[in-house]
Amino acid sequence: MIKSLRLDIAFIVSLLAVVSATAQVRHVTTVDPYARNKAALVEVYEFDYVDVLPQFPGGEHGLINFINNTREYPYHAYQQKVQGRVLCSFIVGTDGKVSNIRVIRGAGDESLNREAMRVISEMPRWKAGKVGKTAVPVRVVLPIAFRL
Repeated sequence: MIKSLRLDIAFIVSLLAVVSATAQVRHVTTVDPYARNKAALVEVYEFDYVDVLPQFPGGEHGLINFINNTREYPYHAYQQKVQGRVLCSFIVGTDGKVSNIRVIRGAGDESLNREAMRVISEMPRWKAGKVGKTAVPVRVVLPIAFRL
């Protein structure tokens, strides 16, 4: 009984150490940036917790122009007059490359979700985000609107 009590106490102490360590590093998430079957994991900073934000070439104006010039309304959604906003997340790597594109909240029509992911996948390299003077991977959340 004493051995099991010691193991339980050791487990609780180690669990508390892990929880307190995670509470201090809320801005970093571990994700697999390439594929589900690979074991390569990367720590990704959240957008609000970096010193220098990742930036699209041409700034916000350039990003809006890129989305408007690249986005194509899916024929089926256009015919049925489906509108909406697709909220996507992606990672801007240390080299500025966009990866790990995901739909957080879809527009209700799968074709709009796929089109938003296609637009993001065609983005050129961004200027990487930085913590201090070190380039770090950063998760970016971007809404893409589809309006008629």
